[in-house]
Amino acid sequence: MRLSRRSLGLAAGASVLAVGRAAAQRRPAWPDQPVRLIVPFAAGGSTDVAARILAERMGQTLGQPVVVENRSGSGGLVGADAVAKAPPDGHVALMATTGLLAIAPHLYPQMPFDPARDFAPVSLAFSTDLVITVTGGLAARSLADFVALAKAQPGKVAYASSGAGTTTHAATELFRLTAGIDLLHVPYRGSGPAMNDLVAGNIQLMVDQIASSIGQIRDGRIRALAVTGASRHPLLPEVPTVAEAGLPGAQASSWGGIVLPARTPAAVVEALHAAVAEAIAQPQVRQRMAQAGADPAASTPEEFIGFIRAEREKWGRVVREAHISVG
Repeated sequence: MRLSRRSLGLAAGASVLAVGRAAAQRRPAWPDQPVRLIVPFAAGGSTDVAARILAERMGQTLGQPVVVENRSGSGGLVGADAVAKAPPDGHVALMATTGLLAIAPHLYPQMPFDPARDFAPVSLAFSTDLVITVTGGLAARSLADFVALAKAQPGKVAYASSGAGTTTHAATELFRLTAGIDLLHVPYRGSGPAMNDLVAGNIQLMVDQIASSIGQIRDGRIRALAVTGASRHPLLPEVPTVAEAGLPGAQASSWGGIVLPARTPAAVVEALHAAVAEAIAQPQVRQRMAQAGADPAASTPEEFIGFIRAEREKWGRVVREAHISVG
């Protein structure tokens, strides 16, 4: 299932509001206490910010506070495992991500939970395009220039990621495979240290979220070569997409969505979905999320299930072909 920015936006329009009103009329006696929305990463990141923006509005709709709780550790596995094992009554939810639901299953042979079996998908919440950047001193002025440079120096041009097995790592490997180039991977503990080395010129390339890179791009410290979305991004309208740059197979995004423990009653899943959809349909919520670098996106539970399945297959191929490992 491929969702463009336009189709994701349409999902948050009038039809979503109609679904929300219908679901509200038959909402179960839930929630009868605050809902905990687990963000499996530290506070302050893009996933955390998007979750807090949504939680505020969802709490107003549900009549109970939606409390964001950060449970970081093991690349998000700690927080996700806590939700997978929580009572399936709808009072504990997870802000799941690309890495947890689509990439991690191919990296960890013995995960503490089964991403396909132990969660009930509720709705996609946001999608974030990535941007391919190079250090300011590099001669490459376009994606084609960089590919030519890398082919001339196989295995010598280095790229940074926020960690082995992360979405940025996998997205860069997708770019590398699509371009047919050999790069040296240098993993960091987070995008901050990686960005510092990119600015300093110690690393030549980095693929990261636009919100994390936009300041350095505008300051001229790094150069944006392409965005990985299906269309040009409003924050970087002058930067071509990977498809426009000749590499349509390198299209990728980082996304987040809300899931509940498996076996949560369907009526509760539907009611939470209606609250998510209603929140995303609000102009002020959409504006705040966009300012945080996240493209708001709603989906039905069924659409989200299909989307996760397609993403899991896509990133599984990348993990296998690129021989990505975390050990």
